[in-house]
Amino acid sequence: MSGTSGTAQAQPKAAGSGLLAPSSLVLAVGQGEEADTATMQRAVTLNCAPKASGTHPSASAACAELRAVNGEFAQLVSTSPAAFCTKEWQPVVVTVDGVWQGKRVAWSTTFGNSCEMRASLAEGAAFSF
Repeated sequence: MSGTSGTAQAQPKAAGSGLLAPSSLVLAVGQGEEADTATMQRAVTLNCAPKASGTHPSASAACAELRAVNGEFAQLVSTSPAAFCTKEWQPVVVTVDGVWQGKRVAWSTTFGNSCEMRASLAEGAAFSF
């Protein structure tokens, strides 16, 4: 009788073999000057790996946008928005917390008011919720 016995050892997967680092985020908008003290008004979840999902209304488009900027959220904010807004100070903060391609992320930016926020983020899908 012939046979083999022993312990199988897992071999590491080669790069590009389909193993994806997790990308799972919570995007939120709140009233206030700072993320730590803002009153959150709305939030969505966004999972980009292994596939686009979550409560974000345009998950696929948002994930594509984030991949295009390599998770650099600040690149999604226009520095010269086309709209004109009043200068009233009613700050709105946008936050991103979670994991992007396997790395922990926490990002936020503050706008003077909701008009400034809409004008600065109008071109993209990631913060349209």
